[in-house]
Amino acid sequence: MPEGPEIRRAAFEVEQAVKGQTLVEVYFAFPHLKEHEDHLVAAKVEAVRTKGKAMLIHFSNGYSIYSHNQLYGKWMIRKAFTYPTTKRQLRLALYTEKKAALLYSASDIEVLKTDELVNHPFIAKAGPDVLSDDVTESLLLERMQSSTFKNRSWSALLLDQGFVAGNGNYLRSELLYVAGISPDAKPSECSDEQQHAMAEALITLSERSYETEGITVSHPLANELRNAGKKRRDYRHYVFNREGKLCYACRETIVKVTKNGRRLYYCPYCQ
Repeated sequence: MPEGPEIRRAAFEVEQAVKGQTLVEVYFAFPHLKEHEDHLVAAKVEAVRTKGKAMLIHFSNGYSIYSHNQLYGKWMIRKAFTYPTTKRQLRLALYTEKKAALLYSASDIEVLKTDELVNHPFIAKAGPDVLSDDVTESLLLERMQSSTFKNRSWSALLLDQGFVAGNGNYLRSELLYVAGISPDAKPSECSDEQQHAMAEALITLSERSYETEGITVSHPLANELRNAGKKRRDYRHYVFNREGKLCYACRETIVKVTKNGRRLYYCPYCQ
């Protein structure tokens, strides 16, 4: 599933393709959305924003498209009325004279009045998004120390979009590693140092992943491994998807476990 950084990058690309442009056609695959095609094509895209893993496309006529990629959704930018070779099903398309923003495979798509988005079930429950909202380490510390979140395991909390929106499975493993926290620990069991490390990591890792198209290791380490001839899969993450390989810091073997129904990777020594 694409996580916050991937959706934020996709939003940037969609915005670059269609913002301020006259749309010559809008296409929805789902019958219940067909009625919106004509009145959206008459408007212009004013902004493309995100809230966690949801994308919000705002139009000048006071309407917005809400979409959530879920497991398999994928945005693609192409020349107008040209299409990639794919077995995916086209669900939504925005066409200008020169560009097309195409959403494949996603099924969670809605058209809402922009001023009603705050009442959407996902948006209403979502926590702060570090890539779209004004999020500080102090705010994150307050949340992890609150009665709502402090006694939940980190492995569950980091997947909860109500805690911080946009985190997913690869970020969960990477955040715990960078903060030096056991997957079984709770915020209330962590030291002040660990809590501050997590607050910092929640911001920096999402920003780094967004900037580098999915790389969470530090820039110096990525460069070192790349220069040593390692492939991208070997220098992308500290622990995620690295079961049986050596930790870059301590040389202990990375372990894979299942937490909350999803795979999680960690270093038994560093965490």
